[in-house]
Amino acid sequence: MGLLTFSFNLTLDGCVDHQEGIADDETHAFFTRLLDEGGAMLWGRVTYEMMESYWPAVARGEVEAPPALRAWAVKLEAKPKYVVSSTREDFPWSNSHRLAGALREGVQRLKDATPAGVLLGSGKLATELDRLDLIDEYQLLVHPRIAGHGPTLYQGGLPSTRQLELLSAQPFRNGVVALRYRRAR
Repeated sequence: MGLLTFSFNLTLDGCVDHQEGIADDETHAFFTRLLDEGGAMLWGRVTYEMMESYWPAVARGEVEAPPALRAWAVKLEAKPKYVVSSTREDFPWSNSHRLAGALREGVQRLKDATPAGVLLGSGKLATELDRLDLIDEYQLLVHPRIAGHGPTLYQGGLPSTRQLELLSAQPFRNGVVALRYRRAR
């Protein structure tokens, strides 16, 4: 069984607006490594649609992008992508699949079938999966910014506090800190 790893960008004040982070070679290298190591991606519909609106065109060379971003887009194109959605059934982006059925059982089946692990990249979905006790690790990039607005991580709340064990902390030259935690059980 593979691990379910929640990976996300957030500011010092917890803002998870994707436009507030530092997007440079260091942060892209971090996410490229995670993409290379993982067996599949898991997103909610909103995140999937945001990714689908940009990255396939980058992979095809239809959008101007630096070589490192194009290489990442090509890798993402090939990676299996699973989407949780109650409103959409058609996912035409290559290697995209709807995760059907009950959330707990569907995600557990995906973890069981993906020994290299599943990388979760949706904040609202992470809240639901944390409520179901399905997230094994957290790899967060904390950006040296105070956004002063939301949305924030776990804005919807959790039924109880989650105790985490720090596995590693890596500062980047740009001031971002990569934090890796495991769920303390």
